[in-house]
Amino acid sequence: MAKLTEDLRFRGLIHQVSDESLLRALDAGGLTVYVGFDPSSDSLHMGNLLQLCNLRRLQEVGHRPIVLAGGATGMIGDPGGRREERQLLDRDQIAHNLEGITPQLQRFLDFSDEAGTARAILVNNADWIAEISFIDFLRDVGKHFSVNQMVSKESVRSRLDRDEQGISYTEFSYMLIQAYDFLHLFDEYGCTLQMGASDQWGNITMGIDLIRRTRASSAYALTSPLVLKSDGTKFGKSEGGALYLDARRTSPFALYQYFVRLEDEIVGTYLRYFTFLSHEAILELDQRTEERPQDRVAQRELARAILELVHGTDECRRVERAVDALYGESIKELDAETLLLALDDAPSSTLDRAALDAGEIDIVDILVQSGLVSSKNIARQTVAQGGAYVNNRRVDASAPVLSPTELIAGRYLLIRRGRRDLHLLDFA
Repeated sequence: MAKLTEDLRFRGLIHQVSDESLLRALDAGGLTVYVGFDPSSDSLHMGNLLQLCNLRRLQEVGHRPIVLAGGATGMIGDPGGRREERQLLDRDQIAHNLEGITPQLQRFLDFSDEAGTARAILVNNADWIAEISFIDFLRDVGKHFSVNQMVSKESVRSRLDRDEQGISYTEFSYMLIQAYDFLHLFDEYGCTLQMGASDQWGNITMGIDLIRRTRASSAYALTSPLVLKSDGTKFGKSEGGALYLDARRTSPFALYQYFVRLEDEIVGTYLRYFTFLSHEAILELDQRTEERPQDRVAQRELARAILELVHGTDECRRVERAVDALYGESIKELDAETLLLALDDAPSSTLDRAALDAGEIDIVDILVQSGLVSSKNIARQTVAQGGAYVNNRRVDASAPVLSPTELIAGRYLLIRRGRRDLHLLDFA
């Protein structure tokens, strides 16, 4: 089995380290390490998942992970990676968001006593930040950092270069609070390592400086690359198209389908980031992608691994069964819940059940009403050419009337034009 640092290097997870001696300590085990997650939403997203996977990798070899929910820092907002000031969230919204992300933070690590000295810990920085007076904070923390040093950080400098935006004192102070978090966890739990994405480097190193100045002790930083899409944009909430870990925000089916459809050039990177497959298995999937990309074997393995990680094995199997049925006649065997899971993003409409029972609903009319075609002439041509389907069964041009015997779960019909254009009919 590869050493931890060898595994992290293979997976491309080491972007910056504050001291090369950290790598030896990682292989030796026994460190206490933390990652912070601010509750800027009521769900974490795929960019956050990478850091949770990193904590899990460390826990599996004997390090103790601390997951920090930023009840205090979330009130301010990290300026890093943002071109303009964040909209401040009130206490009620922060509380709501914390309630949403807390079970997600707990899902990926072992918080049980069986984990022994590597048992994970969940903390909220509001518990100690709220106790500090403003004057004490300025005296005990602020005095250790020069404005020159703070302005030199990329998260601040990039905003100062934009005359029309700038940065408020509120966001300017964020790095000091994060530095104090590191100091508090150092004192309370002996935490000597903070991890995060590469855009957190400046904030993390501030904590290292504070521990050195106030405790005359060493602490370390380790960052991983930002999770980028194939077009080079960041995987996060503010960039649009976010994939959330909460099933209410991003359905398990939509999450699965995203990774099944992933571009070949990025699938190998994500296999390394988000799965716990062996190096040999990943290299084999790389080869299969190169030799037979049309099979999408790597994408399916990635989608399965992520769904099992985020939503569990049972939900993953249900989604896979729905995917298999989506383009086969076995769709008629699906229960209503699984069908709706598979067609979560498909357009739909509700029709009169009495008209169906009376034999008054014709596929030609439905193709037009659903918007799958623009006219009855095109609908007739589609049917005649074998391009119209009901429940994935090609419609016979001589029998275009829909029948109640074809209903899925006694209620639904799926009509399709060609391979991808779908519409769900609900005969409620």
